[in-house]
Amino acid sequence: MWHTALMRIEISTYIAGSSPVHSCDARVKIVLLIAYSVTLFLVSSWWALGVCAAAFVALLGVSRIGPGGIFALSAPLLVIAGLAIVFNAFSFDAQAASQAAVGGMGAVSAGVFEGAPPLMLAGAFGFVPAGFARGCFYALRIVLLVVASLLVSFTTTSTQLTEAFASFLRPLRRLRVPVDDVASVLSIALRFIPLVAEEIGRIHDAQWSRGAKFGEGSIASRLRAWSTVLVPLFVGMFRRADDLAVAMDARCYGMPGVQRTSVTRKPLAARDVAKLLVGLVGCVALAVMG
Repeated sequence: MWHTALMRIEISTYIAGSSPVHSCDARVKIVLLIAYSVTLFLVSSWWALGVCAAAFVALLGVSRIGPGGIFALSAPLLVIAGLAIVFNAFSFDAQAASQAAVGGMGAVSAGVFEGAPPLMLAGAFGFVPAGFARGCFYALRIVLLVVASLLVSFTTTSTQLTEAFASFLRPLRRLRVPVDDVASVLSIALRFIPLVAEEIGRIHDAQWSRGAKFGEGSIASRLRAWSTVLVPLFVGMFRRADDLAVAMDARCYGMPGVQRTSVTRKPLAARDVAKLLVGLVGCVALAVMG
């Protein structure tokens, strides 16, 4: 009996909801994400980083999104975080590394490991407690940066993100920057991502049913098998792009003197302005005090 191998590629991360995080304006979420990211790289104490982590946990709870989905997508990041900890915790000259870490390790506090002597394992190679603290600090900083970005993508649709970026670029019209075209390109690119994923899965299943060996044989044979997917994929995407161009031309897109409009454009609500101010004040306070 033949079975079709279904190739699933999850692209859309948006999770519908009615939480305060979902209802917040996309422009506010993008600005606060940028401020939060900058704050993560400016804080140098563990208490300030703990406040940043607590703020993310609180927003995650308010959004009513399970942490499993976010941390499942960020699983590959844990490898990078683990390497950062290992490379900072162990040194081939542990004594020198420990001395260099005295005084707060430059821009990062060692916390309870401040001034702790190294643990020599083999000759000059050993474990540096202050370096371990530094690695954990950097790893947590990177993890918080990524999961905060995922939280924004989980609570914001691609259309809302596109309109937010277009709103940010709108003042550049005075400099004759084609803001409307940039927004259209971004919107089309976001909509093509799930189409490409769907096309890859469809062609993969079709070629597998015809006997293509994607998981067997040498690397060269597997690459040749995937060439049977990539060639039809590019042909199909070019065909879709050509159809889209014809449809846009038939609707008179790009006519001179015509300004792009949006049916969902709206000013910031008072509650969104309040969220923005509170978030920015908190980020600035942490960056200065932490």
